[in-house]
Amino acid sequence: MTKSMSRRDFLKLGGMAATMLTVGSFIPPQVAKAARGAGLIDPNGDGYIPTMCEMCVWRCGVLAKVKDGKVVKLEGNPEHPNSNGKLCARGQSGLMNTYDPDRVLTPLIRVGKRGEGKFRQASWEEALDLVASNMQKIKEQYGPEAMLFSSTHNISQPVFENLLYGFGSPNYGTQRSLCFNAMIVANLMTYGLEEPARDYSKIKYLILTGRNLTEAISTSETSALMDIIAGGAKVISIDPRFTKTASKSAEWLPIKPGTDSAFHLAMINVIITENLYNKTFVDSYTSGFDQLAASVTSNTPAWAEKITGIPAESITRIAHEFAAAGSNALAHNGWRTSNFLNSFQTQRAITILNALVGNWGTSLHPAGGEGAGGLGSLLQPAYPRISAPRLDGVPWKYPFVPLKLGIFQEMRDGALQGDPYPAKGWLISRQNPVLDLPDRAKTLELFGKLDFIATIDIIMNDTSWFSDVVLPEASYLERYDPLNPVGDRVFLRQPVIEPQGDAKSALWIFKELGTRLGLADFFQYKDEKDYINQQLKPLGVTVDDIAMRGYAEFPASEKKSEFTWNTPSGKIEIFSTTLEKGGFAALPEWQEPPEPKPDEFFLISGKVALHTQFGTQNNKLLHKYEDTPRIWMHPDAAASRGIKDWDLVEVTSPVGKINVPVWVNASIRPDCVYMTPGYGHLSKGLRTGYGVGASDSVLHVTYTDPVSGSQALTQTYVTVKKV
Repeated sequence: MTKSMSRRDFLKLGGMAATMLTVGSFIPPQVAKAARGAGLIDPNGDGYIPTMCEMCVWRCGVLAKVKDGKVVKLEGNPEHPNSNGKLCARGQSGLMNTYDPDRVLTPLIRVGKRGEGKFRQASWEEALDLVASNMQKIKEQYGPEAMLFSSTHNISQPVFENLLYGFGSPNYGTQRSLCFNAMIVANLMTYGLEEPARDYSKIKYLILTGRNLTEAISTSETSALMDIIAGGAKVISIDPRFTKTASKSAEWLPIKPGTDSAFHLAMINVIITENLYNKTFVDSYTSGFDQLAASVTSNTPAWAEKITGIPAESITRIAHEFAAAGSNALAHNGWRTSNFLNSFQTQRAITILNALVGNWGTSLHPAGGEGAGGLGSLLQPAYPRISAPRLDGVPWKYPFVPLKLGIFQEMRDGALQGDPYPAKGWLISRQNPVLDLPDRAKTLELFGKLDFIATIDIIMNDTSWFSDVVLPEASYLERYDPLNPVGDRVFLRQPVIEPQGDAKSALWIFKELGTRLGLADFFQYKDEKDYINQQLKPLGVTVDDIAMRGYAEFPASEKKSEFTWNTPSGKIEIFSTTLEKGGFAALPEWQEPPEPKPDEFFLISGKVALHTQFGTQNNKLLHKYEDTPRIWMHPDAAASRGIKDWDLVEVTSPVGKINVPVWVNASIRPDCVYMTPGYGHLSKGLRTGYGVGASDSVLHVTYTDPVSGSQALTQTYVTVKKV
């Protein structure tokens, strides 16, 4: 239980404290926290204030240095396990997220045609009334299912979902099908949980399949990766592109796109046929091993070499090394692997590789949850019964995709086709489907057919640019959000400065909109602090009690020594009876992807350290240090087409065409080209990002995995020619 520090305790810190309380001076973190606890300085005054970052979904702990009512520096909070005192470049640039000159700071209502960028300022009352009246009109004329709702993964999402389910619509789009549906569903089918926790301190051998950890979102994982490399762990990077992670690895395997599952099946073959697996663990905690052993007899390294381009000797050696590391080995199941329709099979093979070496309890653990008791929940009535089928086909067409994940691209396509019914409106929060979704032309076509579109965001992103109403949200440094449990603590996002303009928190916006829609009973909190205090009630503390530290601790809980998995058998299901009953392969199997034509390339995409997907390209601080976005091409492929470095090239796919400069380099396979996503903005309201680079979403064809609903981004093939 967190306690405030008394004035006497504060003064015990010594004479230094008194000299640090001069108005406008810099106050070290411990002194500033103690001073606030003793009531000696204003909580919104100068000094450091703990909160959480939102420059990506990792939500690192932040200490915001505030001076004269402005944030002047952001640092990692050493008490938060996701940051451990560090912040990445994006986290450091969070200042510009708040102070972006292109911030939307008042509600806007469209007055021109969609896409013209003509808006007028409005009051919150007028804007919310307009949004609610249009949503209610659609509900009355076409049913609640005619409204689409979508939001990117964030900690206010449960409150957004209250709005969605209270309204009665089944149509919910998140970005997860564009990212990690294949991983989640594979884990659910094998382990009965979405994603196990990884303990890097125990890892001696790590296989990364398409996981670019040094540039991707997971800040603490990146630090842990560098620590184990420094400590002598061997890292294998399997990726058609020589990423920064590959440069730090012991080996880079430039695998042919779409063949990852063949590589892992061959590893399984070696480990089983040579009796290198952990027999005690497999016998005790898995089911279906004998069926697996029989199924992989033909998946030899020699077979995989012809498919993957990786020598059979390398596959065999890596299988030996991985098995020798035993419980200290980890095959990281990443988030997207190869991005093909067979990625689900790759993910299943990876989960099984981990089971074969028995790394549970060492490298892998059940996902960390809340301590004993957890958080308090807010009272609300039951949601209305929803009878309409979802536009994305979940679960009637995709029975294994969790409802909360959904299939974003299929929701878009179902709405566009009017199958099984037409969509008429879309409410979008913290998301940019115009740039996020594959085949941008389809998304814009749908926007042209909808009666009403409203967006909640802090900037005029591409989706806001085409909306009828834009509701300005306060930035993460200006607002409260629901609490975020991490391990045995729960962390607080709190405002470190007052909101600029007329921006409001999501908790306020959802409650106000819900009240206008007759859904007030689903938002039973007076204000943001009341919401959080109801969450904190079981812990016996309030927002004010924990504001100084930025977190509260859960009561200690007893850890179980036995492994338990939430599967039908109660074990790790190598052979999935659930998949078998659904008519899908119960064991991981090789599924050959279609081949590109001789003049085509695999179009691959991935992460860069400076940006988070599609949300940071207008950030002036990051823009200052980024390279000009270009398409990567191997020298051999470029030479055969008469293309030189920096030439402007035309890239064409079955659904779109772009022009972009080329970067000729040997860090990519000759049969691949690479584009960094997030560029090619249409919104002229983004004065920094507009006109920079080209959008890979224009090129991507929509392909959906029938098991997990995952979008197969790399299954798009393109031609490239000099302009």
